[in-house]
Amino acid sequence: MIDQFRDEITAVDRDLLTAVNRRLELVRALHEYKRAEGLPLRDQQREDALIRALQEQNAGPLSADGVAALFRYVLELTRTEIHGG
Repeated sequence: MIDQFRDEITAVDRDLLTAVNRRLELVRALHEYKRAEGLPLRDQQREDALIRALQEQNAGPLSADGVAALFRYVLELTRTEIHGG
């Protein structure tokens, strides 16, 4: 039973890794477009709206504060990975 849970958790972890890498690819492409168009790279209002929308869509068990913490981390990680830290 323990091995089954661990296998499922590992599969979810792999899915998370794939999703984060895909997100980085998309943000890099977006930033290339924004640079070419002379647009600001960061949109704080968009980030705040994203977090609020994800909190509203969340069915749990992750709390609303947990959703905010997770995605603030993802946003910061994205900035660090793309622009260096």
